[in-house]
Amino acid sequence: MEILNYAFMQRALLAAVLVGITAPAVGIYLVQRRQALMGDGIGHVAMTGVGLGFLLTWSPVWMATLVSVLGAVLMELIRWYGKTRGDIALAMLFYGGMAGGVMFINLAPTGSNANLTSYLFGSLSTVSESDVTAICLLAAFVVLVTLGLRRQLFAVSQDEEFARVTGLPVRALNLLTAVTAAVTVTVAMRVVGLLLVSALMVVPVAAAQQLTRSFAATFAVAVAIGVTVTISGTVTSYYQDVPPGATIVLLTIGAFVLLTVLAVPLARRRARAATAAQPAADPAECKIPATRGATDEVGV
Repeated sequence: MEILNYAFMQRALLAAVLVGITAPAVGIYLVQRRQALMGDGIGHVAMTGVGLGFLLTWSPVWMATLVSVLGAVLMELIRWYGKTRGDIALAMLFYGGMAGGVMFINLAPTGSNANLTSYLFGSLSTVSESDVTAICLLAAFVVLVTLGLRRQLFAVSQDEEFARVTGLPVRALNLLTAVTAAVTVTVAMRVVGLLLVSALMVVPVAAAQQLTRSFAATFAVAVAIGVTVTISGTVTSYYQDVPPGATIVLLTIGAFVLLTVLAVPLARRRARAATAAQPAADPAECKIPATRGATDEVGV
């Protein structure tokens, strides 16, 4: 294929595959926890890390990882202790992250708003070898956590109180989920962009849930959708000269709509099968009499 003749497209496709795997792998736990927009908030905070990376002439990916991890931990602490003022604190954190990113990158001698745009919406041509190395290492961490601790993370995501009773370290696992989500955001920002990464974490999971009924099946289908749309979006972006992040997200939403349409007849078939599997109701004359009538007949 012509597309594989270019080194920058080889790097972009590798990054796209890793993003397609990691984003839904973390997103399934966020959806279960009803924190679908957490990735969006972390993306805002990561902007400060990108700006600091340019200002300090350090890798923007690693600096964004550090800042977004700190932001994710702070978000969890606010969720635990913030109570009624928590939403205000989170809003200040998100908006402060955006403002800090714009300020730092404009103060940097080699930074500009054009540099920030590639991180906000993704860019194929700017994925460097150092970016690929960082993405591979971070993606390996995400896969190890989401697969190695899937039972524990699922239990905490479903019911924190039950998980606490069974002896699981709920707060530590919540922090680990937040940190893993932060790492995933920085993995995806070079391909999808910080402002669009949340969609790739949530929509493939929602699409998979239209067809699947178990956690394992949802996980597998969501990752398959993620890999398919990231590769398709990257290839489309190359040939049609369109933004990769927007293309990938639109394809993801299209997959959700398609699977939702396909799920309607499947749901009806399942409902008919469940009805047919139920035992037929007893005839009226064979029904057991009420308790009061039965006791009257035996003279109690």
